[in-house]
Amino acid sequence: MATTPAQKTAAKPGLKRSLSVWQAVGLSLALMAPSMAANINPQGAALAAGRAVPLTFLIAGVGVLFVAYTFVRLCQYYRHSGSVYAFVGATLGPRWGVIAGWGLAGTYVFYAVVTAAAAGIFGAGLLDSLGIWKNQPAWAPMLVVGIALALALVLAALPARGGTNVLLVVEVCTVTLILIVTVVVFVRLLKGDAPGGSHFTWSVFSPQPGIGPSGLFLGVVFGFLSFAGFEASSTLGEEMHNPQRAIPRAILGVAVFGGIYFVVVTAAEMMGFGTSAKGVAAFTSSPSLLGDLGSSYVGSWVGNVITAGTTVSAFGCCLACTVGAARLFYAMSRDTFGEGRGVSRTSRWGTPAYATGIVTVCAAVIFAVYVAVSANTSSLAQNAFLWSGTIGTLILLVVYVLATIGMTMLVFVRRQMPSVPMWQVVIPIAGIIVLGYTLYRNVYPYPTGDGHWFPIVAGAWLAVAVIGVLLAPGTARKLGQALAAREGIRNEEDVIGL
Repeated sequence: MATTPAQKTAAKPGLKRSLSVWQAVGLSLALMAPSMAANINPQGAALAAGRAVPLTFLIAGVGVLFVAYTFVRLCQYYRHSGSVYAFVGATLGPRWGVIAGWGLAGTYVFYAVVTAAAAGIFGAGLLDSLGIWKNQPAWAPMLVVGIALALALVLAALPARGGTNVLLVVEVCTVTLILIVTVVVFVRLLKGDAPGGSHFTWSVFSPQPGIGPSGLFLGVVFGFLSFAGFEASSTLGEEMHNPQRAIPRAILGVAVFGGIYFVVVTAAEMMGFGTSAKGVAAFTSSPSLLGDLGSSYVGSWVGNVITAGTTVSAFGCCLACTVGAARLFYAMSRDTFGEGRGVSRTSRWGTPAYATGIVTVCAAVIFAVYVAVSANTSSLAQNAFLWSGTIGTLILLVVYVLATIGMTMLVFVRRQMPSVPMWQVVIPIAGIIVLGYTLYRNVYPYPTGDGHWFPIVAGAWLAVAVIGVLLAPGTARKLGQALAAREGIRNEEDVIGL
């Protein structure tokens, strides 16, 4: 091969190379939203894994490091503004790229519901804590959810600039405060003067009696949910200085930081509430994990500041998910039906307003379904968070598996990067094992109760794409090739598997 896709993309005029490695790190951190994730996702893990929440995040962190290796290698080969669907389309073929793209869009839609629900839970809790809205009705969190979705629709459809920087600053400040509270919690646990008689214990890294592998890996799903977005800097290949080094460093750095951060913070949270049955119950029912810890271990004002920051973080993540899903729907519609047709029509500001509206409507429909099937209105926002979080993550794990297989084919089977030693093939293999086992444990033994529907809904979303590429192979091929070409990797000798 005379030139690599990266070399051809680098010479292609277009986006200006003006971003540094720290801006790439900032993008991944903003989408991962560690302050929001650490404040609510552990509750989902605790419902399945009990006190072993830090263990579930440790397992997820190891899996994410394996997945990070996949993105590091792909970004070293393809330095462009692509994403998971473009990587899969280039390595496994356009049909698989369509499935990955549709899956990623579904993940974003369900995550928009997750983060809107989180904003509702945190926002309503903050209003109550500040005394602004006491004795709230059961639908109070859903009112905040509606406001969050409406704002996400407006901001995603308008060419607003500068707002993302504000969201990132709030995120960094909130994470810093969370780390300070975490240190205080550990100090008081070790000194023996923690509230409620809680104490330092390593038992949080071992499942309690009655929690088997299935329950543990049901909790791991919420660990992967917390890391979602760590690979966001992979879309900056055409805007980075020295992207072949900067982007892999950003991806790996955020993955390592996230692994350490989530394990340490969740350990402080679980120990802070207590590992007894009473402590775990208080943990799962808390309206703001770190807000409550900040209030009890430091002062009420600290808890309110953390809750306010995580509310903003949740909304920012909802906005990012809305934008991400809209761009994917827009691209698929444009590459299938042509520019300016269907969902690919843009607003007068040049933004995919129609696609953004569809994403918002999809989120609203999902909430409407949850309203119809929820027996208790007071738990509606919590159900929306837990249900959509599980469904979206199951879809995302499948997309990660496809990306990992594609990278393995590119690097170790077709040897397009001969400088990579063959022994490193064990890394993606281990990643596929972790991802595959997590998926397996979420369907076997098959979940009961509400969880009965999670694999069905996730599978149905992916089945739509599979049926589409089978019934309309010409259209699917055209869409996949157009997606790859638009991302700067469509060349006769570059696209593998056409």
